Amino acid sequence: STGAVTLPFQPAFSAHKNGSDQLNLTVGSDTTITFGTERFDVNSDYDTSTSIFTAPVTGKYFFTVSTYLNQVDSAGNYIILGIETSNQSYRVILDNNDLFSNDADYHSMTSTAFADMDANDTAKVIINPNGGANQLDVNGSANYTFFTGCLVC
Repeated sequence: STGAVTLPFQPAFSAHKNGSDQLNLTVGSDTTITFGTERFDVNSDYDTSTSIFTAPVTGKYFFTVSTYLNQVDSAGNYIILGIETSNQSYRVILDNNDLFSNDADYHSMTSTAFADMDANDTAKVIINPNGGANQLDVNGSANYTFFTGCLVC
């Protein structure tokens, strides 16, 4: 009666790390963050083997990502966290060189994106440390490192 509709196959997923860390990420290179376990995946549009969501229909999709980082290099220039779709990059940046006087054992980065996607477009999460040593790790904790998304309209 209100016009709100919930359909049984409306795309929505929640994926998370499965206890395995991604260690010593390569400086200056986009690395896909892997999320190998699902809490749920309505319509089966998220692939745990590739960590890629594929839009089944054209629409507006909302994505969130949260990462738990270890060994953040204070000598690095910055860290980019991105939600990458077929049509657009949605990136946030952390200036670790100015924020940390020593290497940070623990830090989190989060991001969201409201993306216009066509059927069969894809979405994934990347991270790119710039400068410093190849020491940044993405922690494998399911509670702190996760990727979610859903079709909004």
